[in-house]
Amino acid sequence: MAKIAKRVKKITEGLDPSKAYGLDEAVKMVKAKALAKFDETIEVSMNLGVDPRHADQMVRGVCNLPNGSGRKVRVGVFAKGPKAEEAKKAGADVVGAEDLFEIVNKGTIDFDRCIATPDMMGLVGRLGKVLGPRNMMPNPKVGTVTMDVTAAVKAAKGGAVEFRVEKAGIVQAGVGKASFSEAQIAENVRAFIDAVNKAKPAGAKGTYVKKISLSSSMGPGLKLDPAALGAA
Repeated sequence: MAKIAKRVKKITEGLDPSKAYGLDEAVKMVKAKALAKFDETIEVSMNLGVDPRHADQMVRGVCNLPNGSGRKVRVGVFAKGPKAEEAKKAGADVVGAEDLFEIVNKGTIDFDRCIATPDMMGLVGRLGKVLGPRNMMPNPKVGTVTMDVTAAVKAAKGGAVEFRVEKAGIVQAGVGKASFSEAQIAENVRAFIDAVNKAKPAGAKGTYVKKISLSSSMGPGLKLDPAALGAA
């Protein structure tokens, strides 16, 4: 029988893999088990009762985390003229139009989130094969195609996280850092779960939220009680 590594044994000690934890208890334990030498990301994963192959069961949206994500987000904006200047003043890291198109089209993407004004979507749409696989294509449904570039840039910088259901029906996102307080993490988790609940598609049948788990980057996952979070 293979020996259990000391690190694994230490971070799993005292955990019950069959138990569905309350949020406050789970947050406390996840923080305690985040023992890596870096500030681990706290992650939420939700298993949804949807089949994203059907258009009426796609789950997608954005959540403005009340305490931020703790992650430094680089924002790229496709805009011209006054809107380009507005984006720069708002703190965008990369701003451009045709020049930015050429850079991105060649595979160089120096940003984590992409925003565009509506008039630029004819150009940006041609980058679907580059931005699409990275889930970075601007979309009005998540507020990344907008004339209010100031608000969009500040939201991205301030902790707005996009989510999109994967093929297996999983939605996941980083909702903070292990250095956050327990209260801050719990508040962010509730905000994310609420956002996913509000994004429930019309075609979803039966149980919408099947499972929820909370973990840190290098730590074990703890099952949360969906009913206790109003997500059942």
